[in-house]
Amino acid sequence: MLHELLLALNGYPGSIFREDADNLIKVVPDLPFIHESEEVQLNRLCKLATHYKKLQDFVKRYQGSPCNFTNQQNVEQLNVDTSGNLKDGLYLRALCAGLDEVLNPYRKTLLMLEQQILTDPNLTVGHVQQVLEPYQLLFPELSNVLEQITHLKAHGCYILELLHQFCICGQPIVKEALQKILYVCHCVMYRQVSTWLLHGILLDRHSEFFIHQTTGPVSEERKDDDDDDLGIGGVTGRQMKEVMQLTEDGKLPEKEHHSHYAIRTAMLPNYMPLRIAEKIVFVGESVQMFENKKQNTSKYIVHTDSVLGENEAKFASRLHQLQLEPIFSVQRFEDAVDEIRTCVSEHLWRLVVEEADLIGQLSTLKDYFLLGRGELFLAFIDQSQSLLNTPPMKHTEHDVNVGFQQAAHRVLIEDDATLSQFNLIIKTKFPFKGPTKKSEPKSQGKVSSETGWSCLGMTYNVHWPLHILFKLSGLEKYNTLFQFLLHVKRVQLELQQCWAMQMQCKHEEVSQSDGQKWLLRSHMAFLIDNLQYYMQVDVLETQFSQLVDKVRSTRDFEAVRFAHDQFITSLMAQCFLLMKPVNHCLTEILEVCHSFCMLLTQNSKLTNRDYAHMDKLAQAFNRQSSLLFKILSGVQSHQASRHLTQLLLRLDYNKFYSKAQGVLARPSPGSTP
Repeated sequence: MLHELLLALNGYPGSIFREDADNLIKVVPDLPFIHESEEVQLNRLCKLATHYKKLQDFVKRYQGSPCNFTNQQNVEQLNVDTSGNLKDGLYLRALCAGLDEVLNPYRKTLLMLEQQILTDPNLTVGHVQQVLEPYQLLFPELSNVLEQITHLKAHGCYILELLHQFCICGQPIVKEALQKILYVCHCVMYRQVSTWLLHGILLDRHSEFFIHQTTGPVSEERKDDDDDDLGIGGVTGRQMKEVMQLTEDGKLPEKEHHSHYAIRTAMLPNYMPLRIAEKIVFVGESVQMFENKKQNTSKYIVHTDSVLGENEAKFASRLHQLQLEPIFSVQRFEDAVDEIRTCVSEHLWRLVVEEADLIGQLSTLKDYFLLGRGELFLAFIDQSQSLLNTPPMKHTEHDVNVGFQQAAHRVLIEDDATLSQFNLIIKTKFPFKGPTKKSEPKSQGKVSSETGWSCLGMTYNVHWPLHILFKLSGLEKYNTLFQFLLHVKRVQLELQQCWAMQMQCKHEEVSQSDGQKWLLRSHMAFLIDNLQYYMQVDVLETQFSQLVDKVRSTRDFEAVRFAHDQFITSLMAQCFLLMKPVNHCLTEILEVCHSFCMLLTQNSKLTNRDYAHMDKLAQAFNRQSSLLFKILSGVQSHQASRHLTQLLLRLDYNKFYSKAQGVLARPSPGSTP
């Protein structure tokens, strides 16, 4: 009977110990040679046998390597749960390997008991129970862990989180066993982290890692990869296809899709802070960029060395030493990542700031996106006024770029190399349509009110390696600033042209209506000129000077990138593009001023109808300027936005704006206030 008991404890029930319909191993009831008290004792041992069989079955089910897959689609099918099974992956196999290692002492104990029984046939069931008593505490907890993993369908690094949660307990034997399993699983994570940090390669065919590729071309199928044979600090098998290819001249193709990597929060263990994951993403992306550059061009010999240089072996050794530690230390792991990040960040700073002349490129962006070259855009506005005042056509984009080149020629900068990096674009919400035939009825649908000015934008051809700093989201913000600043500049120029008209007839007799007209223009120019001065001096120049100082005061690329992001955000905020009430109010003021200028320039002599229209424009201007004053005054009283207070100071430096309660222009006689 004791031999049958040992077989049952090893997961093989027989004639005395059988497995019922609920997969529970129990003693066959009512056997004449087993006393009731002994049956209770044996059934308690059978619970141990049931747990062991469950653990052993789990290991056998998931520890085996799947068949070799021939394409990525089969791998994806493997990761889809269609039969209630757990998704295959390295972490699941590591869990099985760790569990099997924890079960080895139990198997050795059974072997020892068998030898003792063969030596001494008088041993009792009580002796077996006494020897196996520690496992009565361990096996139920291990079974509970597997039940949670199966119930939650845990996959990848999420398994690390569950194991870490169960390690927090007051039972030493359970804690020690789970830490051994967690150690084996952490080995997989260290291998993935090492290949990513040191080589910029993301080996994650089962989508288990807490970093994933968000966009980019489909990587070439890696038939020779063997995930089970990942080396510490190295990679076996063929590498992923380069995902950040560059043209031979070092420029990024306009239509190329580049890889971007992000944190997969569902896979990030809760004991690992998000800041560590962000540092890992940054380092891997940077290393990958240099590796791809080295493999895709032979012209840039200066960049053929590894970004980590001679430190690569040291970093690999440190990560290997951390992996050998039995208990994972978040602090020591972060220290190692910080050391690698510092090395990479300093290398990037030297490449981007010194070799790529970042400050010069920032000045170039300021010259074009932020209208730093005012003479160029004054010439462009004058050159393209008639072209962009009408709805855009298919040829408008080509014509506007020709006009931009002609404007550059007029101000003698057509030979400037930076000019070729920028291109004007027309983005419309409505599709281009050809002219309709006279016999066709007019469309009853929505008619586009867009003009070329409202659709005008600018693109910037980013050179390697500045693309890691000037990303698409940042360039879109630059483009938004360009559109707003150009709108203000254009309206300011139109008001100045109206002033030139006034000067031409200054010796003529002026009627009361003409006096109201020129007074309204003066008030509009006062507001727009102060707005323009505020944005150019108080915002653009001040923020740009602060950005340049920050770039020069550090050797950390991450600090530079943060300073640049902060620079763009500050510009957006201080130009009121993020504050809808103020932005809407300023937009309405600009539109009213533009309509007023169009009224004056398109009519040499105003009629009574034109004067009535001008009165409505004056009322609209008064309404919006008064609203702007109330918003600025309200913000000032609560001391919430310093830059809005600065704008109010520009507009109300002599308290005229305050005394008028924001109503700058008075209506003409006889008009409705």
